[in-house]
Amino acid sequence: MLMVRKSADRGHADHGWLRSNHSFSFAGYYDPRFMGWGNLRVINEDRVAPGTGFGTHGHRDMEIISYVLEGNLAHKDSMGHIEGLPPGDVQRMSAGTGVQHSEFNHAEGAETHFLQIWIEPSKTGIAPSYAQKAFPDVEKRGKLRLVVSPDGADGSLSMTADARMYAGLLDGAETAEVAIAPGRKSYVYVVKGEVAVNGTPLHTGDAAYMDQETAVKLDQAKNAEVLVFDLES
Repeated sequence: MLMVRKSADRGHADHGWLRSNHSFSFAGYYDPRFMGWGNLRVINEDRVAPGTGFGTHGHRDMEIISYVLEGNLAHKDSMGHIEGLPPGDVQRMSAGTGVQHSEFNHAEGAETHFLQIWIEPSKTGIAPSYAQKAFPDVEKRGKLRLVVSPDGADGSLSMTADARMYAGLLDGAETAEVAIAPGRKSYVYVVKGEVAVNGTPLHTGDAAYMDQETAVKLDQAKNAEVLVFDLES
């Protein structure tokens, strides 16, 4: 089974300083048909205006991944981390028993465009933790690079969730494929460009919900950046 959700069908919010597209129900956007997929709970595509950001706020018992597309996201948290997150870096924060953090765009005249991704943990009540790593374009060109996983395989960031997140850059004749084990779900999000997912064409902001598929196959790409999730059912 493969179901497509088009970019324009997502939830939208415009707070002036923040413009968001919500792939799943979040904050003021609620649709009972889209509460998550497997243990993937949130994908927010956020655009943060210059000199603004998210003030200090709390999370608990959630695996939170940030993936910057443009600009730089300044992160500060109650664990003592003060980091800048540029495009190409992936950040994973395990909120566990509770963490406070803020995210800010310090740039003048340039917005920060990033994806905020939440995945439900396989174990609650853990100690909060943080990790960040650069994944250069060369590692994603023409392939699906594992960037977050339960066990840190292949140099990926590890998280406390039964899920894997891959990132790929594809164009022209380039193709990529990842096997999906029986009984699992998968989800493909097109960050930009065009790509066919198991033969179905998708464009920027579109997503494919997949169940009982044995593989995710990507081809027919035009300047595409793609995220693929292997998820619990």
